[in-house]
Amino acid sequence: MLWTETYRPNTFTEILGQEPVVRHLSSFASSKTLPHLILSGPHGTGKSTAVLCLSRALYGGNAELNTSVFPVSDLFSQGKSFLEKDDRYSHLYQKNLTLIANFKYILKWYASLRPLDAEYKLMVFEDAHALTRDAQQALRRIMERTSNTCRFIFTTTNQSAIIPAISSRCLPLFFAPVHNDLIARHLAAIREKETAGSPPCTDDDLDLIVQAAGGDLRRAILLLQAAMQSGRCEDLLAHTASENQAIASAVLAALRAGDILGAIRRMESLMIDYGLSGSEVLYEIRTIIRREYNHPALAVALADAEYRMLHANNEYIQAGAFATGTREVFI
Repeated sequence: MLWTETYRPNTFTEILGQEPVVRHLSSFASSKTLPHLILSGPHGTGKSTAVLCLSRALYGGNAELNTSVFPVSDLFSQGKSFLEKDDRYSHLYQKNLTLIANFKYILKWYASLRPLDAEYKLMVFEDAHALTRDAQQALRRIMERTSNTCRFIFTTTNQSAIIPAISSRCLPLFFAPVHNDLIARHLAAIREKETAGSPPCTDDDLDLIVQAAGGDLRRAILLLQAAMQSGRCEDLLAHTASENQAIASAVLAALRAGDILGAIRRMESLMIDYGLSGSEVLYEIRTIIRREYNHPALAVALADAEYRMLHANNEYIQAGAFATGTREVFI
């Protein structure tokens, strides 16, 4: 069994590094008064886990019956075949309808179910940034009609992908990357519990895992499990290097060569083809800068770009601005 499931938090108090968000969610659970929510933040910071904890706190033993979770990314990447094969939706799937029509019908059906011993039920959309604009428009109308009996929760790594008509109806809560010290202590505790029958990792190995995780607690636990069960922690950074980082490295290489348009195309590819938000693209680039360049002017350009990215409406414009400004550093 994956350790991410074994050590998954069951209550709010077990969630690491998200105290401001946990305070809000705990207050909502105590008062039984809950607005629509958008939970945004990087991968592995506890968004889905927080939803499960909220559901348990609100409904107790009826949590599963009063919570409908829609894996949006799987639905819109696999299309109608996903609806046809998944037991949760196959009895509602209508072959003669389009994907959007099926999506609307299924949402209406789930939203029409009466909550059990509660005033409202939860409708949870994981990876909500994968929702198309047509799907979001359909969802907005369903939200308007069922707000008395349903609360809608969207989890996403890219809040700007949610249309204003939906985001204006929701309270946004941000999950920050988990601090390295918290991850290190958590991994050390897991190591102590799992040492029997497995070769232990040293403290230096744990530090390496923490750095490779980059604030993603789920990834850190997976890396620890792989390292302890294989008995190998060597070259961990090489094994964990992702395709995203390879493209980010190509972005900087293009800028060094003076190919600004090529760098912009690669950044846009990370956002369009790989589903990264603008902030996540800059995070991948920052990883490469720290590892291969360590140039103070690049750090300043990256900081300015991250600030603008968080306060801008169009991430593609800011990506182009970053590429243009960074090219000047290499001249």
